[in-house]
Amino acid sequence: MTDPGTARIVVDLAAQRLRLFDGDNEIRSYLVSTALLGAGEQRNSQQTPRGLHRIRARIGAGLPPGAVLVGRRPTGEVWSPELARRHPGRDWILSRILWLSGAEVGRNRLGAVDSMQRYIYIHGTPDSEPLGQPASHGCVRMKNADILDLFDLVKVGTPVDIREQL
Repeated sequence: MTDPGTARIVVDLAAQRLRLFDGDNEIRSYLVSTALLGAGEQRNSQQTPRGLHRIRARIGAGLPPGAVLVGRRPTGEVWSPELARRHPGRDWILSRILWLSGAEVGRNRLGAVDSMQRYIYIHGTPDSEPLGQPASHGCVRMKNADILDLFDLVKVGTPVDIREQL
């Protein structure tokens, strides 16, 4: 695990990349997928909120890779192509969830722009889903192996800065 006092995450919307820093040192870089509809903070916008956030909750510790979560609870299912065929159109949240809380009142915290109330997560997605291009409903999607790696490196309270570009 990184030093909780110096760890931070930066999500670059333009590059569709999440970077983990320990102090000034970049220690991980992952390809991600953010909102298909771009950046925005409004409730029901299906856009990825910008600005400073913090990890408010880490959900899914100990679940198998590909575990399906609905309403932040495991369903007992593990994603497979067969399961996907039985549930077309389902927005898959897999393996782990890092639930984000906005840290900037009026921008991404409280009222109609509250990232936590919008259920904005960093989470796993089926490995068959495209990364490196916008496709989500507002969350930051990652390959399952990547969210498992990141999850083990961060704690509740880790800052997450979501930017238009670095």
